Amino acid sequence: MDMLWEMIFMLTHPAEKLYYRDAYLQSCETTIVEHGTDAAGTPYVVLAETVFYPTGGGQPCDLGTINGVEVIDVEEVDDKILHKLAQPLTAGEGKAVCQIDWQRRFDHMQQHNGQHILSAAFAELYQAETFGFHLGRETVTVDIMTEVLTDEMVQRVGELANSVVFDNREITARFVDPQELATLPLRKAPTVSENIRIVTIPDFDYNPCGGTHPKRTGEVGPILILGWERNKGGMRIEFVCGNRAIRAIYDKQRTLRELSRQLNSSESEMLNSLDRIITEQKETSHALQQAKGQLLEQEAARLVASAVAKQDYRIVSTVQPGLTMQELQKMSQIITAADPKAIALLAASGDKTQLVFARGTEVSIPMNALLKETLTVIDGKGGGKPESAQGGGQATVPAEEVLAHALGLLERQIQEASV
Repeated sequence: MDMLWEMIFMLTHPAEKLYYRDAYLQSCETTIVEHGTDAAGTPYVVLAETVFYPTGGGQPCDLGTINGVEVIDVEEVDDKILHKLAQPLTAGEGKAVCQIDWQRRFDHMQQHNGQHILSAAFAELYQAETFGFHLGRETVTVDIMTEVLTDEMVQRVGELANSVVFDNREITARFVDPQELATLPLRKAPTVSENIRIVTIPDFDYNPCGGTHPKRTGEVGPILILGWERNKGGMRIEFVCGNRAIRAIYDKQRTLRELSRQLNSSESEMLNSLDRIITEQKETSHALQQAKGQLLEQEAARLVASAVAKQDYRIVSTVQPGLTMQELQKMSQIITAADPKAIALLAASGDKTQLVFARGTEVSIPMNALLKETLTVIDGKGGGKPESAQGGGQATVPAEEVLAHALGLLERQIQEASV
């Protein structure tokens, strides 16, 4: 009965999908039944039968060649499998010699079945359902419906998944009739109502799926979970299988060896070495910040002592190359706190010009208005309050000229206020 149902599907389907008969079939000779061009102008052919798996169910399509021409995409549209080509086939060609990229096909078989195994492990251990799957070029992701995921949970899932791989269990993929479907302990409900294909790992996973899969779990190779993050109310698990997992392990091992060399430490002691380095770095950074703060205070005191008197005010106008906006603000606070009649016009030069204007408590001239008028010189942006304002723009004009412009504006305001 099972074989009969499988044969009925194959005989009644418009294009015979050879990859369902044999996922290991790498080539075939067949007939071209249609030539065409899609909406983007890409040429395509439809074949009487095909070894090329089209994109679907989270699995990318097969690539390869037809009559030596590169196949760049394969998709199923209205029961027709369109084989999109890098260039049109020669007019009049009726026969097609198809060859898939086997390494790509087998990689997809490993990753896709690895996802089945991983999802089944989450379901068995934590009753966590799968609600998303994406097979990428470098890694694979599966979305699991769980609010919590710990290192211990991930380790248990990985151990169970890999034990299924090492058991080298049989994998079957076949179309089933509605009567048999009703008896199977499916992990999830089918997304289609006819031509339902079930991929089975006996006593572990029964899952509706239209992808390509190996014959035994041992061919999936090691399953390596790389990381996880929250996604749409669940957890997105990033992982790799088979040859990808082996490459990932090699890459990580090379990184560990290089870190061990640079830290002059064994792998088992690397974490302790890194903790020590991070602690020393924090202590050094703290000491540097303290020293820089002292230098700012000393420089601010020097500037106050050399401030230029204008009527009742004492003006500090200076360019401080290399200072950050936060450091300019700190310096302005020190200056204006030291003298209630002080006005600080500070600039930092570099790729951009940063400005901070501030006033002491006995100064009435609004710094935000002065800054706004000054910023027009460099087409800058900024804002603040009457007591203190900050902003900046491109260094199209030397910072010294910008401050000279601001100083001219300030002196005019002081003079007008005294009249």
